[in-house]
Amino acid sequence: MESGYVTTPFGRRPMSLGMLASQQLAETIEPGMKRSKWKLFRAICEARPALGVSDRALTVLDALLTFYPDDEISEEKGLIVFPSNAQLSLRARGMTPATLRRHLAVLVEAGLILRKDSPNGKRYARRDRAGAIGEAFGFSVAPLLARAVEIETLAAQAVADRELLRVTRERLTVCRRDISKLIAAALEEGVSGDWEGISAMFRALLARIPRVATAEDLALHLDEMGLLRAEVVNMLERRIKTKKIDANESQIEHHKQNSNPDSTYELEPSFETKQGEKAAADNDPNAGPSDERRLKQQKPSGGMSNRAEGAADPGAGPGLKSFPLGLVLQACPSILDYGPGGSIGNWRDLMSAAVVVRSMLGVSPSAYEEACSGMGPENAATVIACILERGGHINSPGGYLRDLTRRTERGEFAIGPMLMALVRANGLTARHAS
Repeated sequence: MESGYVTTPFGRRPMSLGMLASQQLAETIEPGMKRSKWKLFRAICEARPALGVSDRALTVLDALLTFYPDDEISEEKGLIVFPSNAQLSLRARGMTPATLRRHLAVLVEAGLILRKDSPNGKRYARRDRAGAIGEAFGFSVAPLLARAVEIETLAAQAVADRELLRVTRERLTVCRRDISKLIAAALEEGVSGDWEGISAMFRALLARIPRVATAEDLALHLDEMGLLRAEVVNMLERRIKTKKIDANESQIEHHKQNSNPDSTYELEPSFETKQGEKAAADNDPNAGPSDERRLKQQKPSGGMSNRAEGAADPGAGPGLKSFPLGLVLQACPSILDYGPGGSIGNWRDLMSAAVVVRSMLGVSPSAYEEACSGMGPENAATVIACILERGGHINSPGGYLRDLTRRTERGEFAIGPMLMALVRANGLTARHAS
């Protein structure tokens, strides 16, 4: 270091043990050591939280480094910069003198620069006859060179921590998505299980995740989410295995019935009864009871009706499954404002609110009646609530409702994925009916 001795600050500024330690550290620079000032400054920016400096203080350090004449900091080229307050303020984006002094003190306290004050407190340099600087008074950047390895290590650790946080957050996001969609699939397929309790547990885990979390916090929540996901997957896999076993047993029984050599008939194909076939059977004196049973089991002309094909609850429409009212209100909290008295306590209240919202959205009475007929009144009200929740994303609510009705009749539409998508979009914080 240029000074070679302890220097104290000018004026009323006190001396501290931290300043003394920084001066002693600055004297331990290894011979021939040098660093690019801008690469070192980038490392300081990465390690800023660990170094305990603010972004404004780094703006002042950036301005100070612009006064260093070379790109590389080294003892051979000098370690003192001596800008005036006016010039330093200009290069610090017009920072006021009072603010400038405060952040210079922060840099000194953090051990990134040293003061080398002149007898009168001015910053200047004495030059010899050849123009070379003999002695300079101002700010020394020697601590930057002395702490270069430490700063670079802190910067590398900060980058690694940030990458770990990013990866952990991504894994947690994927795990959350998996659980949400697996629960939706279970509800849609009618898999037996306490899905209400699992959904409540899932929401509780989500509520415990802090808004500003460290990698360690997210790792703990990821472990809990992973256990819940594994449990959901196991329940679904058991259902798949059960269905496979049932299918195998059905095939074995089917084979036993058809392999009987004494059987007088084969199973009927699943096509429609031809005209005159039943009449011919009635007039056939050889037609036995088994023939009559076969004709009764065949489909009537024109095919099976939509309601018979649906095999669903009569109030849910053909082939369309109803969902719990609580889940509907959780996914569509906006519908609550249109219920009787501003609340919805049962399906009748929801259907009354849907009539009000239907008129407000410009959905024609005929479109809504077709939806009630095709989906069932409860599911039609649920779809209206979903359309209201999506707001401006749907240009023509009436046309959209008619399209969903037609898709329901073809067996191409399910409400479950729509509800779960809205639950996720609302951040699982939707209001519940009182």
